[in-house]
Amino acid sequence: MGNRVAREDYEWVYTDQPHADRRKEILAKYPEIKSLMGPDPRLKWIVCMMVVIQFLAFYLVKDLDWKWVLFWTYAFGSCINHSMTLAIHEISHNAAFGNNKAMWNRYFAMFANLPIGLPYSASFKRYHLDHHRYLGGDGVDVDIPTDFEGWFFCTPFRKFIWIILQPLFYAIRPLCINPKPITQLEVTNVAVQLTFNFLLYWLWGGKPVVYMMAGSLLGMGLHPISGHFIAEHYMFLKGHETYSYYGSLNLLTFNVGYHNEHHDFPSIPGCRLPMVKKIAAEYYDDLPQYSSWVKVLYDFIMEETLSPYSRVKRKLKGDVKQE
Repeated sequence: MGNRVAREDYEWVYTDQPHADRRKEILAKYPEIKSLMGPDPRLKWIVCMMVVIQFLAFYLVKDLDWKWVLFWTYAFGSCINHSMTLAIHEISHNAAFGNNKAMWNRYFAMFANLPIGLPYSASFKRYHLDHHRYLGGDGVDVDIPTDFEGWFFCTPFRKFIWIILQPLFYAIRPLCINPKPITQLEVTNVAVQLTFNFLLYWLWGGKPVVYMMAGSLLGMGLHPISGHFIAEHYMFLKGHETYSYYGSLNLLTFNVGYHNEHHDFPSIPGCRLPMVKKIAAEYYDDLPQYSSWVKVLYDFIMEETLSPYSRVKRKLKGDVKQE
């Protein structure tokens, strides 16, 4: 449990990310895939339902004993809140109202952010689009762990702690790797969220607030759904930097497991990504893929050759246009 892993640096490559070329090739062969692009008309209603469910949960937990508050926080609240972060991921691609109503998507993301407790939707959109455009880009893609993370979290026990603390590292990593000026939307996001948090505490006390905040932190830490953080881009096989997962948890996560398909076609909402795989099956069937996020977490922790350094990284060339 205490042995250091062998890896001491990222996997540096000098090629472009594979998704742009594959997208061009697939569209040339299957132009009908363009018809899958555009907003998901069901997304806004699903998000509204999830927000209402969490509001009802806030009311129900206010009178429970603390042991039951904590139980339902992990058993239910963490699942809903992690699912909501992936709804916000969908909204960041304008999947709720389309590209022509970009600001509607931004404000709707703030609404979806309410039951999560942590104001992050506006910042997430800015950094996430950079992640797509400059996958693995040194100093730009904040999905890549820092050198400190790769150096320190290098044993099974430390990797276990690192996974528990994933929300913390996702929050502070942009400040270390690629800090950006604060925008008015981010200020609005924080003001709206803090106002909501205060009103929740004022109306129903501290238990709903703990349920909300702890549910978000637990759901994005040591949790079956959080296996997607590792599964998406950590290099389990040399030469492959994006992996898809085709298991049942896609039902709770807006098909984020279809990650090769998503990076190939980020303008296609999650509900239609299985159709991409079906149409262009020969491009995806033979790629490395997962059937269990829990196994991904276990293998990442126990396999000595895997660590936060197990990421493909590249130096960017030419003009870098960030969000």
